[in-house]
Amino acid sequence: MLLKKSISTILGNSVLEGIGDFMEKKKLILIYFISSFIWIYGSNYIIHQYVHSSFIELIERGKEVLYILVTGGFIYFFIIKKEELHESKEDQKRLSTLINSMVDFVNFKDGEGRWIEANDFGLQLFQLENVDYRGKKDSELAEYTDFYADALRYCEISDEEAWENRIITRIEEILPVPDGSSKIFDTIKVPLFNPDGSREGLVIIGRDITKKKKMAQQLTESQQQYKSLFEYSPDIVYMMDLNGIITNLNPQFDGITGYKREDIIGSNINTFLPKRYKRYMKNFFSSVVEEIKPLMFEIKLPNAFGETITLQCTSVPMVINGVTTGIIGYGRDLTSLRKTEERLRRTEKLSVVGELSASVAHEIRNPLTSLKGFVQLLQTEDKKHQFYYQIMFDELNRINHIVGELLLLAKPQVLKFTKAEIQKLLNDVISLLNTEASLYNVQIESIFPKEALLIECEPNQLKQLFINIIKNSIEATINGGNVSIGLEKVNGDNVLISVKDNGCGITKERLTKIGEPFYSSKEKGTGLGLTVSFKIVQSHKGTIRFESEKNQGTSVEVMLPICQE
Repeated sequence: MLLKKSISTILGNSVLEGIGDFMEKKKLILIYFISSFIWIYGSNYIIHQYVHSSFIELIERGKEVLYILVTGGFIYFFIIKKEELHESKEDQKRLSTLINSMVDFVNFKDGEGRWIEANDFGLQLFQLENVDYRGKKDSELAEYTDFYADALRYCEISDEEAWENRIITRIEEILPVPDGSSKIFDTIKVPLFNPDGSREGLVIIGRDITKKKKMAQQLTESQQQYKSLFEYSPDIVYMMDLNGIITNLNPQFDGITGYKREDIIGSNINTFLPKRYKRYMKNFFSSVVEEIKPLMFEIKLPNAFGETITLQCTSVPMVINGVTTGIIGYGRDLTSLRKTEERLRRTEKLSVVGELSASVAHEIRNPLTSLKGFVQLLQTEDKKHQFYYQIMFDELNRINHIVGELLLLAKPQVLKFTKAEIQKLLNDVISLLNTEASLYNVQIESIFPKEALLIECEPNQLKQLFINIIKNSIEATINGGNVSIGLEKVNGDNVLISVKDNGCGITKERLTKIGEPFYSSKEKGTGLGLTVSFKIVQSHKGTIRFESEKNQGTSVEVMLPICQE
């Protein structure tokens, strides 16, 4: 009723403005006096001229009564009705202020679709600020704005649909913007009808929901991204509340454990964990929730097939609106990795033998020479045991041959540069050190270009250089680390060999002393390995550079010229 009263007030706007002008005080007084004098003297003149004397008194009394009734009616209309009109005008003013203060588009139309009132937002929206819009239809207003002409013409079509529906209609309309973008409006159209069913007016309210739509779209995309991360993560993703109730699990849980997540969701974590872990759950929750930091741990669980699986779990607090509501985490399956490590440990004895052979090779040759000499002496003096002496001599030669191969790379040689394929030298060294890498559970990765890179060098010395560097990286990288060896051509005249590991790293203090003779961080190291390496690089007119941080790994870069002067 209030909306209908308001639109009726606006519909009568032109009539009220005319009456308002008529009600000015000065005009009222002037009109009253003139009409009173005309009535008194004019009526008296007519009565005395045309009425018989016997009726004059009666007619004069009737004239006075009529004058009182007529003037009373005018006074009632211009005084009492004036207040009602004033109130109506105030209501219209308040309504105008209200709609102009709204951030929505507000428009009132009559039953023919002509604009009666629109707020400033709507006029600016359709570029009609300086247009006398009242009394015009949308198609007529389209002539005043080229950009929104089609939009205004479409408004007449959608208005007609609202009239035909005869109920409040709500639609989403997309409105283009001059900067090339568009705005989305949630538009409500309210048709008003007269008691006889004819059209009285139409109220249109449109709210800009562009930002709301974008936020909803971003929220949907964020939810989809989260769902993708949750559903397709290769690790188990779990969620639980502060009471330890499992609230969600991703599909990987089924594949890794063999259990169905539907059977686990809703149960307490303690029902799923082995007994030996249950006593730690209280400290687990306090560490994650109260300290609000990630917690990493490794657990062993029985799967649905009776086998034991190893999971490396990382748990973090789930914080919503600044309040920790639960715990979310992921569990990585390390079962295969741990089995591989166990198999590598079984070969430790053989690997230790190989490492000891490589480390004591320099010290073996001299005793071997003495042993061979005494065996030969015994062969000449004792003819009875020649068979045994020959076996001893052959075995000593075989040992000497093996030691000779081990010492070949470390033997000082006269530099004689030849062209050699750097990839082959590196592959030979990698093959030699694979056994030692297995001892430390280290994987050696190599990334070499397909085209052969030939450089002028002393191949045996470069092998010794690469052995020293790669061996150090292997020994510094333990427990499943990686040593990455790269090779590339730089500036057309040099090759760059890089060896990177993710091992224990080197402190800044030790970095400054690398290459010094007899300086080693190893318990039984001689400190001569890198000294020799620096000399080899120097003799090849190259450069060697170390970069390292404690517990962050080490990177060694060797730059060698392709051609020697």
